[in-house]
Amino acid sequence: MLFGSLEMGLKFQVFVLCLSILFFTIAATTNSRDAAALNSLKDIWKNFPPSWRASDPCEDWVGIRCSNSRVISITLPSMKLSGPLSGDITTLSELQILDLSYNKDLTGSLPTTIGDLKNLTSLILVGCGLSGPIPDSIGHLSKLVYLSLNSNSFIGPIPRTIGNLAELYWLDLADNKLTGTIPVSSGKSPGLDMLVHTKHFHLGKNQLSGTIPEQLFSSNMVLIHVLFDSNSLTGTLPTSLGLVQTLEVVRFDRNQLNGPVPSNLNNLSNVNELFLSNNKITGSIPDLSGLNSLNYLDMSNNSFDPSDFPTWFSTLQSLTTWMMDKTQLQGQVPPEFFSLPHLQTVVMRNNQLNGSMNISNNHSNQLKLVDLTGNQISSIVTTIGADDVDFILQSNPLCEESGETKDFCIPEVEISPYSTQSNNCIPGPCSSAQISSPNCHCAYPYTGTLAFRAPPFSDLENFTYFTTLEEHMVRTFQSYQLPVDSISLSKPHKDSNEYLNLTLRVFPPYDKDSFNRTGVSSLGFVLSNQTYKPPHGYGPYIFMAEDYQHFAGESRSKKSTNIGIIIGAAAGGCVLLLLLIFVGVYAHHQKKIAQKANKQNPFAHWDQTKSSGNIPQLKGARCFSFEEVNKYTNHFSEANVIGSGGYGKVYKGTLPTGELVAVKRAQQGSIQGGQEFKTEIELLSRVHHKNLVGLYGFCFERGEQMLIYEYVPNGSLKDSLSGKTGIRMDWLRRLKITLGAARGLAYLHELADPPIIHRDIKSTNILLDERLIAKVADFGLSRAMIDPDKGHVSTQVKGTMGYLDPEYYMTQQLTEKSDVYSFGVLMLELITGRRPIERGKYIVREIKTVMDKNKDLYNLYELLDPTIGLGTTLKGFGNYVDVAMSCVQESGADRPTMSEVVKEIENILQIAGLNPNAESSSTSASYDDASKDTFKHPYGNDVEAFEYSGGFLPSKVEPQ
Repeated sequence: MLFGSLEMGLKFQVFVLCLSILFFTIAATTNSRDAAALNSLKDIWKNFPPSWRASDPCEDWVGIRCSNSRVISITLPSMKLSGPLSGDITTLSELQILDLSYNKDLTGSLPTTIGDLKNLTSLILVGCGLSGPIPDSIGHLSKLVYLSLNSNSFIGPIPRTIGNLAELYWLDLADNKLTGTIPVSSGKSPGLDMLVHTKHFHLGKNQLSGTIPEQLFSSNMVLIHVLFDSNSLTGTLPTSLGLVQTLEVVRFDRNQLNGPVPSNLNNLSNVNELFLSNNKITGSIPDLSGLNSLNYLDMSNNSFDPSDFPTWFSTLQSLTTWMMDKTQLQGQVPPEFFSLPHLQTVVMRNNQLNGSMNISNNHSNQLKLVDLTGNQISSIVTTIGADDVDFILQSNPLCEESGETKDFCIPEVEISPYSTQSNNCIPGPCSSAQISSPNCHCAYPYTGTLAFRAPPFSDLENFTYFTTLEEHMVRTFQSYQLPVDSISLSKPHKDSNEYLNLTLRVFPPYDKDSFNRTGVSSLGFVLSNQTYKPPHGYGPYIFMAEDYQHFAGESRSKKSTNIGIIIGAAAGGCVLLLLLIFVGVYAHHQKKIAQKANKQNPFAHWDQTKSSGNIPQLKGARCFSFEEVNKYTNHFSEANVIGSGGYGKVYKGTLPTGELVAVKRAQQGSIQGGQEFKTEIELLSRVHHKNLVGLYGFCFERGEQMLIYEYVPNGSLKDSLSGKTGIRMDWLRRLKITLGAARGLAYLHELADPPIIHRDIKSTNILLDERLIAKVADFGLSRAMIDPDKGHVSTQVKGTMGYLDPEYYMTQQLTEKSDVYSFGVLMLELITGRRPIERGKYIVREIKTVMDKNKDLYNLYELLDPTIGLGTTLKGFGNYVDVAMSCVQESGADRPTMSEVVKEIENILQIAGLNPNAESSSTSASYDDASKDTFKHPYGNDVEAFEYSGGFLPSKVEPQ
């Protein structure tokens, strides 16, 4: 009998092993075509991540992110990839983000089929070894927002097809070997002048030639950075440059420009940095009196006409740096010039300045350097407090004729280099290649050069600039949940292009001595795609990473690895032998447990590829393990809590790709029914709209119910209306939010298949993203209209008091008009800032009572939220109230559809002067009455008493 059991156990174990192999073969979640493309890349690349040896890219490969089994993101900065960029990558038709930055051995050309990636929004290949021309097909990427191909070896002209990229925000082709002229549109041929929504033109350090077309710039552009430095451009600056009022940084230095500077350049009142040096510009020194925000001015080494020191300097109250080498300046320097409050550096070498140089008593306390080498200065008068200023006056009569040997005649200007100091600790000795962090922790940092292309300051001895930057970077990295303990900056210096270079080191957490590949990839991505924004005023930057040599878990020697394999194999054999003996008894016991668990688990027979009864098909929601979610939320750290309610808490989490998510975790004792949890997953997984919150997946194990959503950073509408978020909720902003929520709801009613009734529309279920776009959330109570011809769903009454449709409450027949009623209440909440039921008063009845269309603001002044902007004209207000009141009609038949509501709100936005197409977790209560035959109106006079009645209404039919 024993041998029979063992034989059965052995057969069962073999069966389990075979089944496991079969399961892992067929359970891969990656689309087969996408998997083939990625495997093709793996075959031609050297040094690909070790995790790429696993069978399923979507599940296991570092840097790969998927949605609905399709690859949508490849982020592999600083992975030491080596080899060409295969054209097979262009078969990934759903790819949205491609970032392979800082892989200097990634060579070859950009595939000519790159234009096939129609869904691509970010193409970031900074600091690779790519060469050849940039293919014209890049202009077919109609959704592209970020195009960063800088610091490669691309040749040939700038493709004029880039002008077709209407969504482009960031264009960086700097530091390549591009030639030819700047392309502008002509006839049917596009050009860069068509990029009216682009904010960044970074095209410096190339070999561009020819004149700058007058057509390139226009008043309807929104450019803030125009960088054409270090090219071979000729001709004059176009007068159209002065039309771009949004400009903040302008660099045309180190070209061969000639002719006069356009007189309208002083219209650029927002410009902080202006570089026109090292050209052949002629005519008078331009009048820059209108540049009120100017910090840094460099017009050195040009061929201006001889002129006295300009009088308009007094208007430049923000000026830090004045660079006017070899500009034909003559006469005396006014003493008041040195009184500009923020002045740090004055360099006017090789001019004809003469007379006495007088530093006034009230000179700027930030002044550090005055260099007047090679002028005609005969004397110098300094005052008390000028001892900290470095004066350089060699090759002036003051030094040559009098034989002066003072410091300013034989200058030795020394700059104390900055380096981050330790944070109240004493660094100890570190092993080879490790470096002590500011917190005195020996580790292998992620290192590179941070280069600011147009810094607004020049005093590199003012260490405040660097400590401020350090603190800001640490706070920002940690807010993104990146594994960063501290950073250090060192070796600040200006290079030949006047870029400020700093050595940046980023250190791993205190309990780690190195980053893993996910950490390095996330850090590289944040810096390569400009997710990290430096403090205001530091100007545009680039980061160039060094190779990272010490990935966590990959530094063991081959010998130790082999020993580990041998030991592991031996131990595994012993364990397997024991399992063979135990498995027969255990399998039988587990079968009974599983049968019992299946009766309680709503997912026990859930086929993720087929419909489950009357529930719609699941599409794309991933099942996360508890261990994964625990890791993403830093063990459900209290520091990551971003919301809470009767259901439990919401945590901010970070996926291995660095993307933020919100994890809604039900607390024990308040878990909603398993069927409701399943409903929310199935419904959310198949609806996709910008005004609906996106679902990444769920976790349903260890007695937990967790939903993993896209992270929506500005919280709920209720938070903003209450003032909790600090967001200013003016009239126009409320209109846009109303429209967004209406569009999301209209999509559910009319475009989802089958239609979906939300059943819990309220201000806590409307979330606001970083651009304050409204997103409808929380689908736990939603119902699908399986039979739209029937017109309703008979179901238990559930919802939130105050928003609940009275007709639904009394008939128990749920219709789309029930959502319309709730939305009408939401609209009234938006203009009053009040909860639907407050101190026993119901908002709908209150407004109906006092409303008078013949009076200003419909006589609702006393009920309106003061922060809406009552001192201004609320255009379209009456129309808005009319729409809201039509939504809360007693009879559903009298209410509009959501598509009609959308049209009305769009019309109101147009009345208010806005383009309606421009973009700038809650507890659900259930209510019933104990009597089956008697139903009271839910918003009768005894509102407050009903609000807390609780329970369920009896169902006339089984709920769906």
